[in-house]
Amino acid sequence: MTIMTKCIIFAVAAVAWGLTCHAQTPADSTTVEETDTTTWSIMLDGVTVKAQQQLIKQEVDRLAYDVQADQDSKTQTVMDMLRKVPMVTVDGEDNILVKGNQSYKIYKNGHYDPMLSKNAKDVLKAMPASAIKRIEVVTDPGAREDAEGVNAILNIVMMDNKRMGGVTGTVRAAYNTLNWKSLGTYLATQLGKAVVSIDYGYSDMGEKVTKNTQYRERTIVNTGNRQIIDSEGCNPGQVHFADINASLDIDTLNLLSASFGGYFYKMDVLGGGLISMFDASGNEMYHYSEQYWMPSYSHHSWNGRMDYEHKMRRSGERLTLSYMLALTRQHTEQETNYSNMENFPFNYNGFLHHVNECFTEHTYQIDYVRPLWEGHKLEVGTKYIDRRNNSENTQRFYDDVFTTTSDAFDHSMQITAAYIDYLWSHAKWSARAGLRYEHSFMKGHYPDGKSADFDKHLNDWVPQASVKYQIDDRQSLKLVYTTSINRPGITYLNPAVSSYPMSVQFGNPNLGSTRSHSIGLPYMYVGQHLTLQLWPQYKFTNNALSNIIYADGDTRYLTYDNVLRQRRWQVESYIQWKPFDNTTFIANLNFSSNLYENQEQQLKQHCTSLNYYLYAAQMLPWKLQLSGYIFGQLGNSSQDVYTYNEPWNSYAFTLQRSFLSEDRLTVSLLACAPFHKDMHFKTRTTQGDILASDDYVNAQNGRYFRLSLSFRFGKLKSSVKKTDTTITNDDLQGGITRGK
Repeated sequence: MTIMTKCIIFAVAAVAWGLTCHAQTPADSTTVEETDTTTWSIMLDGVTVKAQQQLIKQEVDRLAYDVQADQDSKTQTVMDMLRKVPMVTVDGEDNILVKGNQSYKIYKNGHYDPMLSKNAKDVLKAMPASAIKRIEVVTDPGAREDAEGVNAILNIVMMDNKRMGGVTGTVRAAYNTLNWKSLGTYLATQLGKAVVSIDYGYSDMGEKVTKNTQYRERTIVNTGNRQIIDSEGCNPGQVHFADINASLDIDTLNLLSASFGGYFYKMDVLGGGLISMFDASGNEMYHYSEQYWMPSYSHHSWNGRMDYEHKMRRSGERLTLSYMLALTRQHTEQETNYSNMENFPFNYNGFLHHVNECFTEHTYQIDYVRPLWEGHKLEVGTKYIDRRNNSENTQRFYDDVFTTTSDAFDHSMQITAAYIDYLWSHAKWSARAGLRYEHSFMKGHYPDGKSADFDKHLNDWVPQASVKYQIDDRQSLKLVYTTSINRPGITYLNPAVSSYPMSVQFGNPNLGSTRSHSIGLPYMYVGQHLTLQLWPQYKFTNNALSNIIYADGDTRYLTYDNVLRQRRWQVESYIQWKPFDNTTFIANLNFSSNLYENQEQQLKQHCTSLNYYLYAAQMLPWKLQLSGYIFGQLGNSSQDVYTYNEPWNSYAFTLQRSFLSEDRLTVSLLACAPFHKDMHFKTRTTQGDILASDDYVNAQNGRYFRLSLSFRFGKLKSSVKKTDTTITNDDLQGGITRGK
């Protein structure tokens, strides 16, 4: 507390003490509790000095956003809440960035959740924020997770780990004017020593909400020829997700927890457009119309895990045994026909493209935590992963002889890892240092015998360290160093060739792991009315996985390689200001300056951008809450040496009110971009063999109005318990296990 605050409190206390002495009434005991997140108060014979409740808490390795303390959580989704979380940005197409990039994983209750990590867009837009306790951004994971390819972890904590009595549940429904419907329910109960929760969600997306249009121009540098693509499409369908969690208190020292979840969607993708090619003088060379549809486009993923935790007699000492199974199956069958052909340069008029991709992973892990003496703790563990991918890719071209091409590829990886983490704290200081070793064996096999099998051994040492100084009760400063690795997924590795008119795509089986380093100096201030966080950071990578785009004649080729050199300066900042009891302002900002370089192609690109989210909320009479926000990007952003994204912005207003006893029914009306029918996202390709400009419009990001209802029943006293540690696998990049 500041000196002025202390003086005010002392003066109020003195007056209250004088009044109570004059009335000869003994004063109540005084209790002051000061933390980063809880409201503190002084009770003196009816006099209460109360500070605003803080939404943010900082620990040595993470930031936490208190979702339940946010009134918007009653009717909004987890995706809506993410826009308010420090270190997190959500762009106009609902792509989530953590600490300014896509290298992160999503946990639920401290567990790696493959369903959320693979399908974050759809699941988090359907998941109600009312079922979430808090959202944590693990800014510098310890050696236990650090080698797994993440710069950060997004941990969604469902509820407190307390005992439950009775049944609680929530039913929710939403509808918007673009014909998007969502239904869901959450139910939790206790059966003897077991606590069980079930979460189910369903979304129905019609043609209107999934409609998109695109206008693209491409210029081939070597020939000067220019291609124009004017297309539109939609992907109506249904999305289902479900999650079952259970825990069993065997006794006071032993806990068994398990979960099983799944995600499934099936969509009817269809679209088409007109493609034209002009020579350098502007004369038309050819044109044709394209129509495509995917009558069997489906994806489903399942994951289950089990954790056994044994607590020792020594306080804080525990042993955890974990197992996790992850399955993903993706089936794509696309039929494409060409018509209105004038000088069409190929000898076929359509094709059928069939792709099957399967991912199976078994993980076994042991974790042991032991406090050594006061202020010192040791964490050690080991992990084994058996990961298998297989893919079948077939194209049948409709020509005179019905030409068929087929490729099959199997890829397996065995990873053995061990880690040690040391934690220390004393007075205002706390620190963490760790080291992880990983050995991975990769093997590629071609069932059709078209290529020779290959294998590769990789060894990685991954250190990390952080130190925190608590300047005073409100201010803290940290120094953080992290390293991480990424391994290529089957999409990047699969050498199967997919051919289309004017484009060819294939993977690279010779890819290796990527190593990145970062150093940051975050500062945090948590006051009664103001919360401020500043995190300057520098990150560099010398062998990042990258797209490789080149042209042969007028044909565009796309593959992958470990050739990207990246340098990133960024400053994450978060401001929460509560000038009055019923007024809140939030600013979540990410400024970054990125340099990308591909030395093989001698290409370099530098982009500077600011991602922003500005929010204001005001409580009105009759229990109404009015809020508004604007978010977007200033400057240009990029992820490679070829293309950058131009500035964009969006905005929305929300009016909500709660009804019935204990505010069990909440109704919310949202207006998104009411003054703009369409939202445009533009990209420019300014380097390489092919120059391009794209104007993309998605109906989901334009004008719509949404009505949301949420009803809570029963009494919530607890939710499913979780072991303190469990399995996390976060290393894949560019596979069907990463759907972001």
